[in-house]
Amino acid sequence: MKRLKLSKKNFGETAVLYSLTNDADVTMTVTDLGARIVDLIVPVDGKSRNIVLGFDSAKEYLDKDMYFGATIGRVAGRIKNGSFAIDTQNYQLPVDPKNGHTLHGGLDSFEAKMWASETKETDNSLSVIFTYTSPDGENGFPGEVKATVTYTLTNDNEWIIDYYADTDKPTLYNPTNHVYFNLSGDVTQSVDQHELFVDADRIAVVDSDTTVTGELRSVIDTPFDFRNSGKMNQVFQTTYEQNQLVNGLDHPFMLNHVGFEKPQAIITAPEKDLSVEMYTDRPAVVIFTAQFGEEGPELRGNKLVNHGGITLETQVSPGAVEFEGFGDIVLYPKTPYQSRTIYKIKEVQ
Repeated sequence: MKRLKLSKKNFGETAVLYSLTNDADVTMTVTDLGARIVDLIVPVDGKSRNIVLGFDSAKEYLDKDMYFGATIGRVAGRIKNGSFAIDTQNYQLPVDPKNGHTLHGGLDSFEAKMWASETKETDNSLSVIFTYTSPDGENGFPGEVKATVTYTLTNDNEWIIDYYADTDKPTLYNPTNHVYFNLSGDVTQSVDQHELFVDADRIAVVDSDTTVTGELRSVIDTPFDFRNSGKMNQVFQTTYEQNQLVNGLDHPFMLNHVGFEKPQAIITAPEKDLSVEMYTDRPAVVIFTAQFGEEGPELRGNKLVNHGGITLETQVSPGAVEFEGFGDIVLYPKTPYQSRTIYKIKEVQ
């Protein structure tokens, strides 16, 4: 063990920023506001490169975009019309008046909460353990949910996310992390020259309001085919209706395998000097290509260009409460939720 170190400082009036550095001088910073990742800084050719999108203060997240890097819950993605049923009991959630659906658990959900936090150190890793108790009825969801999200940085250059939750009533639970990657470290550059690999034969088709339609479509002969690594620009420079509908990607990819023996997705920097591998036990990953247009925020002194980031949001696919074959996100008492996602940085020099 050489430089493994952990520190913390104020990130605003109440938020705390934790800094974790491993033996390879990879530094990850995380905050208790939304249990989110703020920075992931890696040494490349003797220079430091921040490969995730984030802001310099808690206030900027509050003012600009609460989803960047945050833990999303109770349910990631859109619940159509905000309605669902568990064991013949119907529930109605508050909906966004603009589109009539519930997104990412509703207004002021996990991303807006102050999470309790504690740190843990081993010889090979540093962790921050975030906990939050969501009360029964919060944003219309039944049951008190005690949620834990643990971020670990290892000496193998892995960022590990461990999720755990239990409930006292049947409820829905399908969390994710809303990290945006840009492996060039330059948010004024689109990710169109990044290369992407996704081990998925099918995607969930979306409607004009980005809710899933229930159709699972083969990626063969479409711009969604990343089974062999290809440049991201194939989803921007196309007339394919699903890409034009959202101006890129905002789709669930149904993964061909789960587990940690081989990556389900890989992002590679344009210079091919850095890559991030994704491993997960979740059956799907939602990939969103930050199509903010001219509305993209300024972060770290630079205006975010359209398509300036790419998410890898591991989860059960949206649509699970509506369609057979999309998975199950009902959480019952005495059967805790547990899952893990790993982002492994490769070719760090």
